[in-house]
Amino acid sequence: MLEELTAEFGVSNESTVMIGDTSHDLLMASNAGVDSLAVTYGAHAHAHLTEYNPRACLHSVGELDLWLRNFA
Repeated sequence: MLEELTAEFGVSNESTVMIGDTSHDLLMASNAGVDSLAVTYGAHAHAHLTEYNPRACLHSVGELDLWLRNFA
């Protein structure tokens, strides 16, 4: 699905980041060759999400906003 979206919008993998709260989201990003950000205020716990090597593991919408402002 992520590969289809990047192709449809003409966005490179290097310009894309997947934000997810489940291992499924982070695995999809990894399989598509896209960086990911884990958010811990959703379905899966911090320890489980870090297994998928996200660029960051964020604990609130405020932290996500700050990360995106600084690194996106």
